[in-house]
Amino acid sequence: MAPFGIDFLVVEPGPTGTGFGAGLDHAAPLPCYDATPAGAIRKAFVSGDFAIDGDARKTVAAMIAAAGSDAPPLRLTLGGGAFTSIQRALGERLATLEKQREVSFSTDVAR
Repeated sequence: MAPFGIDFLVVEPGPTGTGFGAGLDHAAPLPCYDATPAGAIRKAFVSGDFAIDGDARKTVAAMIAAAGSDAPPLRLTLGGGAFTSIQRALGERLATLEKQREVSFSTDVAR
């Protein structure tokens, strides 16, 4: 879309204190999810152990500033938790990719 002068901004915030969850209806937990990441998150919410470290006002201000800039980034990661989580996931993905270097290049047309 850049050739048409249209920019996109993908905002990736971490847990931010907004009160959003206060009005949610919660389904009954299903035992099959207990040992999964979804189950761990549910348990953390219920126990109060889910860290909400993002400041909503600062998050909104950063989003507005980025959207209004002359050259907004494609992705805007907000909050230490989000940064750490994304950094870890990208590091793991890069490590997996590096292990595939030989087989990746082995499928190219010989020159």
